[in-house]
Amino acid sequence: MHALVLPPGPALSEAVRQALTGDGPTVLPLSPGLPRPALEATLAALRPTHVVTPDGVRREPDGVPSDAALIIATSGSTGTPKGVELPAGALLASARASLARLGAREGDRWLCCLPPSHISGAQVLIRALLCGTEPIIHAGFSPERVAASGAGYVSLVPTQLRRMLDAGADLGAFRAILLGGAAAPASLLAEARAAGARIVTTYGMSETSGGCVYDGVPLDGVEVKIGDDGRVRICGPVLFSGYRLREEHPFEGGWFVTSDLGSMEDGRLTVLGRADDVINTGGEKVVAGAVAEVLAGHPSVRDVVVVGRPDPEWGEIVTAVVVPRDGAEVTLGELRAHAKERLPAHAAPRAVEVVPQIPLLPNGKPDMVTLKNPEPKNRT
Repeated sequence: MHALVLPPGPALSEAVRQALTGDGPTVLPLSPGLPRPALEATLAALRPTHVVTPDGVRREPDGVPSDAALIIATSGSTGTPKGVELPAGALLASARASLARLGAREGDRWLCCLPPSHISGAQVLIRALLCGTEPIIHAGFSPERVAASGAGYVSLVPTQLRRMLDAGADLGAFRAILLGGAAAPASLLAEARAAGARIVTTYGMSETSGGCVYDGVPLDGVEVKIGDDGRVRICGPVLFSGYRLREEHPFEGGWFVTSDLGSMEDGRLTVLGRADDVINTGGEKVVAGAVAEVLAGHPSVRDVVVVGRPDPEWGEIVTAVVVPRDGAEVTLGELRAHAKERLPAHAAPRAVEVVPQIPLLPNGKPDMVTLKNPEPKNRT
């Protein structure tokens, strides 16, 4: 098992190819931008047999081999990193089902502008492999470079799509844009589609080899149901085999029990939010994602994340972290009134923080640790 602490590029892509075909060792891609303490903690938790850096290869005497093709390190920001072990069969089943749903074909080019150390970026490399093409790889995200890439397909997170729109990029140049990683506001989707983009929203995670539900409909071979506890459960050939060096197995009779709350209607999944993102305020439970979706529809809101923050009276208060549209002013009173027209009164935000942009993790998802525990600031 080789931990690859390498920048995105041909060497990493070739290592993934060899791992999938059985010609190479298990691959654990890690970002070279990880702070040293985080890198050391990840290596200590996942115990690779070798560590590969631009300076060479070193053997780890306490390393443990793995039968997986790819291991994705996840949840390292909130505790000891987990290693999601993904067999080649699961990764390939996911990529093939994705290409089939999209109508992608041999020779199509894929752009990877998400970190390959995350499943969303790694799957772009695998889809390109199955299309018989070299992936176009960007080490970082630039709207202008993405627009000029010449790729037919790209995976983005909502914040990246927002920046593409703001830059006036020709979104219609892509045959499809896979959009995942976080819930996308309806207003963002409408604006992108009006600009000519074919947006395909995706839902999935490392444990499902990436997106396994497209526009609410499971990929071929994937089954989804909602348990009595409201959590989304997934079954199919795309599932991981377990967590690296852990006994933890979140399965029920072959179904993977996710941490997400959802509903199913006419075979279409709606994700309501994470079970651990439920805010307990004054004895009432509020799903943060549902509030964010409503607030995103306010005409003055460009981007928003809703979190629960500690409060001595309420236990937690519903807090909206908002990026306003250019020239717009966002007030607590307006947002509360907007929310109460569509949600129970207890779900309306009791605090609003206006920020120039939402803090993000390297994979483009909101940095929930920072959002829930911000530095002291002036608040609206």
